[in-house]
Amino acid sequence: MKGVFLSIFFAAFFLAGNGQEKASLALVKYNGGGDWYSNLDTSIPNLIEFCNQNLRTDLNKDQAIVELSEKNLYQYPFLHLTGHGNVIFSDEEVQNLRKYLIAGGFLHIDDNYGLDEFIRPQISRVFPELEFIELPSSHPIFHQQYDFENGLPKIHEHDNNRPQAFALYSEGRMICLYTYESDLGDGWEDPRIHNDTEQNHIEALQMGANIIHFVFMNNEADGE
Repeated sequence: MKGVFLSIFFAAFFLAGNGQEKASLALVKYNGGGDWYSNLDTSIPNLIEFCNQNLRTDLNKDQAIVELSEKNLYQYPFLHLTGHGNVIFSDEEVQNLRKYLIAGGFLHIDDNYGLDEFIRPQISRVFPELEFIELPSSHPIFHQQYDFENGLPKIHEHDNNRPQAFALYSEGRMICLYTYESDLGDGWEDPRIHNDTEQNHIEALQMGANIIHFVFMNNEADGE
């Protein structure tokens, strides 16, 4: 299955416009009452458009919406999960997500404020043997197409805490990135929605593009 994912990665970056199937980014729909749909309309679509224009990728312009229990989960090499409230994974979802990530998939979790206390226990169920590792500002993910000297940018202010990026690794490959106290997803949305400055909007998109580029191109060389 990992080889299938990798072929999609290369198609997205090197085979644009030649009729190959395009890779799609998928938003995770979860249970528990949390608002998985909080950035539904413009967040990921804006990121896709930015990557296609600036990284010269050929990602499917339409985001997918997927539940972790679905068999077609494996069609999507990149999952994005966000929200403010409660998250509950069923036992089936725990097992399916674990298999998906080990097989080569990737999960980006973006705290939209208030997600932390709910998502960490669920990820611990998926990988009880792994712990989130905080990434230093020198990590390659901050220095792909765009350089973030201080690491993860601060897009929205929540509790006056510094932004942090955490990762899970399996056999030297990053399988999950958790961005906390940054709110990248809100920054990806149309600036009018949150009255974002143009600078915050662009920084959020640039960091998102770094994540996409790292996951699709450089993850195997990471080896944390």
